[in-house]
Amino acid sequence: MSCLLYPQPLAITALGHSGSTDGEISAEVIAFPNLASLQAADEKLVAGKIVRINQPMFRDREGAGYADVVPNRYAAGSVAKEKGAVAALIRSAGTDSHRFPHAGASTREDNPLPAAALSAPDAEQLQRILDRGETLTVALDIKVSEQPGGESYNVIAQMDGRVDAKKVVLIAAHLDSWDLGTGAIDDGAGVAITVAAAQLIGELSQRPKHSVRVVLFANEEQGIWGAKAYAEQHKDELKNHLFASESDFGAGPVWRFDTANEALMNKAMPHLAALNIEKGGEASSAGPDITPLVEAGVPIFQLQQDGTDYFDYHHTADDTLDKIDAEELKQNIAAWAVVVFLAAEDLGSE
Repeated sequence: MSCLLYPQPLAITALGHSGSTDGEISAEVIAFPNLASLQAADEKLVAGKIVRINQPMFRDREGAGYADVVPNRYAAGSVAKEKGAVAALIRSAGTDSHRFPHAGASTREDNPLPAAALSAPDAEQLQRILDRGETLTVALDIKVSEQPGGESYNVIAQMDGRVDAKKVVLIAAHLDSWDLGTGAIDDGAGVAITVAAAQLIGELSQRPKHSVRVVLFANEEQGIWGAKAYAEQHKDELKNHLFASESDFGAGPVWRFDTANEALMNKAMPHLAALNIEKGGEASSAGPDITPLVEAGVPIFQLQQDGTDYFDYHHTADDTLDKIDAEELKQNIAAWAVVVFLAAEDLGSE
């Protein structure tokens, strides 16, 4: 049997760095539960088919499920190509049940295989057909193009410290977003939070002892290129970076503060507790763009947001301003202003 018994247009989006089909192609689908099973598959079974991976993402306040499914997005096309497939379809890396496919980058390579993400309902419909033991055929017509290269820029602003301007606390967000939506939660919210926190500190009667530097990084989504450029161009200054952190997880309320610096933790927590923020431990991350600075030894802190619904909207057409709660945004700004001021005022030698 063919899935012609169940004709249904599929809600998909081509992945970043996908290839084109060069017209419509039609092929039998071969399904895998995850990337590891595709990697272990016999090439003879895969050749000439459309590879499909249907791995749901579990919902978690810290977004922990993303790490389990994002390798499918990065590598499914590349692995499928090695095994002779004609295209790859993955279940979107998201936690929603809406017909919004989630965009995102895949591995950049020469002559890439056509690769796309399916919305969750469409992924489940295909699974139901396969579970009946039927042969599933899908027709794809994916057109992508690469535009001539351009330049993008980091945006940097600094509020000089009143005692030692060379020592800085760096706070960040990123400017780019996937074009399906407006980038309100990823990462317009982070831009608003960090800029507004710096503005609050700047409105105080006295600036902190050390500088506050706001960096809005370019080109995070395709490989943190702005962050890598910053780390390289400022490598001689990094020894004077007291802390670095990024807001890049939407606008859900901050619920935990993490840092390995005991002095900062002890100074900040009495104020953060009033905002219903818990004391955490050592920060495991401070945002993707901070990774090159961490590798260079810059200390970090993290204001952990509630991201329970973040991956409902992430990289979709549903990432719009109505998803931002104004009161939760204000709580974020207050938390960042407290931590950044204390880090710049009381820590670091004069």
